[in-house]
Parts: sequence; C-alpha cells; structure tokens
Amino acid sequence: EYRPIAGTHPRGASEAEDEEIGRRLLADEKERAEHIMLVDLGRNDLGRVCEYSTVKVKDLMVLERYSHVIHIVSSIVGRLRPDADAFDTLMACFPAGTVSGAPKVRAMEIIAELEPARRGVYAGCILYLDFSGNLNSCIAIRTMVVRGRRAHIQVGAGIVADSVPEREYEETLSKAKALLRAVEVASTELRP
Repeated sequence: EYRPIAGTHPRGASEAEDEEIGRRLLADEKERAEHIMLVDLGRNDLGRVCEYSTVKVKDLMVLERYSHVIHIVSSIVGRLRPDADAFDTLMACFPAGTVSGAPKVRAMEIIAELEPARRGVYAGCILYLDFSGNLNSCIAIRTMVVRGRRAHIQVGAGIVADSVPEREYEETLSKAKALLRAVEVASTELRP
C-alpha cells in the first residue's frame, strides 16, 4: 500500500471548525491538483514493480486529522510481480513525490541546486523489515535532530505553480508546531 499525503491545513478549535476546514481543503484547486499529481506519481512508481493492471487507487482524497494539522490522504495498492519483493517496491517508490516532486529526477536535481544544505534524515525513510520480507516504511517528513542543547527541526511544503508563498510558509509553521512544542516541554518541564 502506498499512501500519498498532500494537502495540509492547521486544525480548527472545534469539531465544527475541523469539518469546515476539511470541506475547504477538499475544494481548494491548488491542493487538489498537488494531491492528484502525487497520486499519479505513486501509481506510476508502483507500476514499476506490480503486475500489469493491478495498481488501483483504493481511497482517493480522504481527510485524516492529526494533532496540529488535517491532511488529504489517498491509498494506492497493487499486486507485486513474482520477481519483485518489498525492497524492490521501496526502491521504486523512494524518494516519494511528496518530498521530491515531479518529474522526479529533474525535481531532485533542482532541490540539489537550490537547497543550501543536505537534508540528512529529513525526507529519508524509516522502516521495519523482517526476515519474512514484510516491510513497512514511512517518510521522515517532520524531523528533529538533537545534538547537545541544540535542536534542528525540518519540515516542508509542496510547491506547485499555484502556490502562494505566504500560505506555504504558514503550512510549514503548522507542521513544525508539534516539534516546537516538544522542545518547549523538554526545555521547561524536564529541566532540573
């Protein structure tokens, strides 16, 4: 199963506010276009290792709520070819379009040209792989690396033709909120 996540908005203060935010998020043309692009990219990636005509979109543009944000999420499935395994699937799908863009190879070249520092663990892969070949992975899409008394936080936002820089910036702040709260708690409540 491949689950592209794209389309993000801060949570509301109430259930009713979350419902309204969800409606607006699903109606937003920019968010829909970005999400559909990533669903198409995911279908293409899975198609590289799955049997012909088995790749299907199981769930399309479903809202999921997290502590500080609401996301649009889809689910794509397919049946692996007999000559492919879980690791082949990971290699076909990684890096995910949500952290690279499309077309993937050119997008990664642009990232290398424009970003002032290497990403480190950010946008990398955290996974579980057992001796039976079962694999479950996720993208390290919101990260905090702590060294000594310094925390380095990384988050991002998807940039497409219709992006409004101020909105993308606000999205990154919303995504960073839980990590910043963890730093706040650690620096005040855990101090001797």
